[in-house]
Amino acid sequence: MEGAGRHRGRRRLWRRRLRLLIPLAVLAGIAVAVVLVLRAGPGRAERQLVTSYVHAWAAGEYHQMYALLSPASRQAIGEARFAAGYRHDATVATLVSLTAVRVGKRVGGQIPLRMRVLTRLFGTLRETVEVPLKGTGSSATVEFVPALLFPGLRGHERLARHMVLPPRATVLAADGTPLAEGPDRTSPIPDVAGQIAGVLGPIPAKNAATYAAEGYPAGAKVGQDGLELVFQNQLAGQPGGALLAGHRVLARVAPKPGHDVTTTIVPSIETAAINALAGRFGGMVAMNPRTGALLALAGIAYSDAQPPGSTMKIITSTGALQAGIVKLGTVFPYSTAAVLDGYTLHNASGEDCGGTLLNAFAVSCNSVFAPLGAKLGGKRLLAMAERFGFNQTPTIPGAAESSIPPSSLGSDLEVGSSAIGQGQVLATPLEMADAAATIAMGGRRPLPTLQAHLPSHFAPVTSRHVADEMQQMMIAVVESGSGTGTAAEIPGVTVAGKTGTAELANTTTSNGSSVANANQLTDAWFVGYAPVGAPRIVAGALFPNQGAGGGTAAPAVRQVLVAGLQATH
Repeated sequence: MEGAGRHRGRRRLWRRRLRLLIPLAVLAGIAVAVVLVLRAGPGRAERQLVTSYVHAWAAGEYHQMYALLSPASRQAIGEARFAAGYRHDATVATLVSLTAVRVGKRVGGQIPLRMRVLTRLFGTLRETVEVPLKGTGSSATVEFVPALLFPGLRGHERLARHMVLPPRATVLAADGTPLAEGPDRTSPIPDVAGQIAGVLGPIPAKNAATYAAEGYPAGAKVGQDGLELVFQNQLAGQPGGALLAGHRVLARVAPKPGHDVTTTIVPSIETAAINALAGRFGGMVAMNPRTGALLALAGIAYSDAQPPGSTMKIITSTGALQAGIVKLGTVFPYSTAAVLDGYTLHNASGEDCGGTLLNAFAVSCNSVFAPLGAKLGGKRLLAMAERFGFNQTPTIPGAAESSIPPSSLGSDLEVGSSAIGQGQVLATPLEMADAAATIAMGGRRPLPTLQAHLPSHFAPVTSRHVADEMQQMMIAVVESGSGTGTAAEIPGVTVAGKTGTAELANTTTSNGSSVANANQLTDAWFVGYAPVGAPRIVAGALFPNQGAGGGTAAPAVRQVLVAGLQATH
């Protein structure tokens, strides 16, 4: 019993000691925690500040970066100038991305930040940014200095580059004949090259930012038009030179030569297109419908858009046939004009026309197709036009976009006018030639290309059945006795086509007769292809202010079709 009493006494003693020790241990723990917070707290907050700054930098969020600056820095530099400085250096370096690798500890008034910088031209850079801070802990802010604009800068250094372009590569015709080669961009067939090769010149102001981002020196000469513009990137290659921090080289890269480009241009067909223009202002296109390869481009073949006139009836008729509104044998009343929304739309020269849809198309009867367009409606006409390529970015750089503004299709008159290629519809010869190629290819639209040996691409437009019906109508334009395109007929070859005569001003008097200078107030169009059933060439022509499509454009297209058939035999 005595031993048990001593044991109970010792336990009571330990309990008293523990009651004394626990508060001391708690106090000691609190003291240690306070020390750790005092040691880690300000540093952690400052490193978090720097991390937030670089994360915003990596995301291009200059507004967020600016908000982290000290009041004195924001007073010294406005936000717009601050952001412009970062954008400038990103462009100079051809910056792709940047990543914080390690945020160091504060030394004096700065925190070192190791960064990995990926650039398009100069590869990957690993540089340090010293980030100056104002204040400490959670109250710290970034003190802006010019060296913050790009990793690797020191003091008052500014980022710069000295760049050069490699020698420009050669543009070749489909048969390998140079169209533009050497520093003087010469060709052994200057007449052909002069139509299509294009020229070099100073970087256009509107493209300055784009070329700067690609590393081009400010004084570089680039393609202004033609093939030199279409193939600018392939021909020019990649600039080379040095990225500089003041006078120090941060990175260096050698220029990469471009490569020669073989185009789809066939010199004999290009010559035929030039001859068909015969010195007149206009545009001529030749295409291989099976591939979309552009065989010839002359004049304003793709650079200018004009009202397409009755060539637009290819799109209108396709839409109406596909919608089931009409059939080839649908009969329309003969008339000299149509009235839409109280406005009278006359046929050319007051012609009295009508009959079946096929016949009305062959003679290009406005009094049939304007009301038919109104019946089709603006939404369906627009949708079909866009399937044919209207309101779409052209596949050829520098080409004008063919357009049919949705806002111009509100009333029956507006839709009817657009359906016959008037109103606010605009198209290039390239676009309308591609429309004809779509019919030639059974309702699939070949996407135009100027580079040889590339895979062909097609866009679905309509069914083969509808395309076959359209083809019958286009054959009638050329082969029927009353067709408007008989001047495109080729003996022994079946040609399909469509004329267009777009009015640029009113060409008729109140009683429907033509005004004296009507030919000077109309654009002449024709698009056609041959041979029907196994098409090898599609051609399209536009002659602004030069009369009727059947008289002016159809014979010119015939010349090109003949040359194309000979060249592709």
